[in-house]
Amino acid sequence: MINYNPERSKQQLSTEAEKKMPEAIPSNHTPSQAHDIGQSLWQSCVDQLAQELPEQQFNTWIKPLSAQVLEDFSKVTIFVANRFKLDWVRAQYSGRISAMLEKMYGQKVVVELAITPREALSKSSPSIRASEYISAEESVSPGESASSGLPKNRINSMLTFDSLVEGTANRMARASAMHVATIPGHLYNPLFIYGGVGLGKTHLMHAVGNRLLADKPGSNVLYIHAEQFVSDVVKAYQRKTFDEFKERYHSLDLLLIDDVQFFANKDRTQEEFFNAFEALLAKKSHIVMTSDTYPKGLTDIHERLVSRFDSGLTVAIEPPELEMRVAILINKARVEGSEMPEEVAFFVAKNVRSNVRELEGALRKILAYSRFNQKEISIQLAREALRDLLSIQNRQISVENIQKTVADYYKIKVADMYSKKRPASIARPRQIAMYLAKELTQKSLPEIGELFGGRDHTTVLHAVRKIGGERQQMTELNQQLHVLEQTLKG
Repeated sequence: MINYNPERSKQQLSTEAEKKMPEAIPSNHTPSQAHDIGQSLWQSCVDQLAQELPEQQFNTWIKPLSAQVLEDFSKVTIFVANRFKLDWVRAQYSGRISAMLEKMYGQKVVVELAITPREALSKSSPSIRASEYISAEESVSPGESASSGLPKNRINSMLTFDSLVEGTANRMARASAMHVATIPGHLYNPLFIYGGVGLGKTHLMHAVGNRLLADKPGSNVLYIHAEQFVSDVVKAYQRKTFDEFKERYHSLDLLLIDDVQFFANKDRTQEEFFNAFEALLAKKSHIVMTSDTYPKGLTDIHERLVSRFDSGLTVAIEPPELEMRVAILINKARVEGSEMPEEVAFFVAKNVRSNVRELEGALRKILAYSRFNQKEISIQLAREALRDLLSIQNRQISVENIQKTVADYYKIKVADMYSKKRPASIARPRQIAMYLAKELTQKSLPEIGELFGGRDHTTVLHAVRKIGGERQQMTELNQQLHVLEQTLKG
C-alpha cells in the first residue's frame, strides 16, 4: 500500500487515479485476457480504496475481499468470509465500490456480495485464485474454520521459501526461518521477526508453515493474526468455552502469530497468550511471531511477555535494496504471465523504495495500463501508469524536507545541517539525513553534498556507507530510521 500525504483530499486522490483509466474496456479480448483484465481492474479498485481509507479499516474490511468478474465486465461478485462481514461491507462500502468500478470500467457494473464458497480452494477456480482467500480466512475463528471449508491451519500454500526473493534485507530472517521449519522446537524458539509494513514478514511465516507441513504432514500448525487471537479470547470468555480454546492453542506443534503489537492494552489477551506461550514451550513446540518493532520497543505489553518474546532469536527485515527490488518486480511479473524488461524494473525500483507491497501495487498498475492500452511495457509506459505516485513522491520527499524532519526528530536546528560544526550531537543526525537523502530522493551524491553546506561528495558517500552499515547492526538506529522513513512518506 502506498502512503500518501494525509493533508491531500480524498477527492483529489480519486480524481488522479481515475484520470489514468480508459473510457471503456476494449471488447476484442479472449476469455483469459478478459479475466486477467477483470482481476487487474478489481485490484486497481482495491488499491484506490487503500489510498482513501485508514490503514486499519482497509486491512480489516477491504483487503480480505476477493472478486469474480464476468467476461463482459457487467457484473462483479465480491466474496466475503462470513455473514457479519458481508452485511458490514454492503452497508459501508458497496456504494463506493460500485461507483468506482463503473468509473474504471466505463460502463454500468452490477456489484453483488456473496459468502466465500466452500469449494473455492479445493477446485481452484480460474476466476478466483486460491491466494485471494487467505486474507478472508484470517478473520475466521478456529471454531468456524471447519464449517467454512477453508484450511484450519490458515496457511497460504503459495507463500513458500521458493517464492520469496532473497536479498541482504531479509537474508538473516530467511535463514533463521528455514532453520525453524527444518528443526522446529530446538534453536531460535521463539523466533521474533520485526520490520516495517509490507516487507515480507507474513510471507516468511507462511513459508515456515508450508515447509513443516511438507516435511511432516501430520503436524498441528496454525497461522493467525494477533487481532484474531484477541477475538478468540473474547469469544471464549463470552461463551465459557475456555477448555476448547486451550485445547486448540496449547496442542499446536507450530504457532505462527502475526503483528503481536496488537496485544497492547489487552490484559486478558496477554494473560492467555502468556499461558499458551508457556504451554507450547514446555512441550517443545515452536512459536514464530512478527511485529512492527523489536520486543523492547513494544508499548503497553506486560514485561514478562516482552521478556519471553526476547528470549529466543530476534531478527529484522529491512526495506529491500535496489537489486532485490528489481528481482522482485521481474519475478512477480512472470508470475502474472508478463515479462518486465530489466531497464523498466530498474526505473520502478528506483522510484518505489519502501516495501514489497508498494512494489506489487506499482507492478499491478503497470500491467493493467499495458493491457488497457495494448502497449508493450516500457519506461515511458511505466512513467504514465505511475504518474500520480511519482508526482506525489517528488513533491513530498525533498532533501529540505528530510533535513527538517531529521532536525526535529533529534532536536537540533535545521541550520546545523549546513553548518561546519562537528560535535557528535550534530554530526550524527547530519549523516542520517544524508543517508535518507540518498535513499529517498533521486539526487546524486554531489547534489546532496551541495545541499548540506557545499560538502564534498565523498563526505556524503562516507555517511551513506556508515549509516547503512550500522543500520544492519544496531537495532535502535534501525528503529529510528524506520520512524523517520514512515514520517517522510506520510
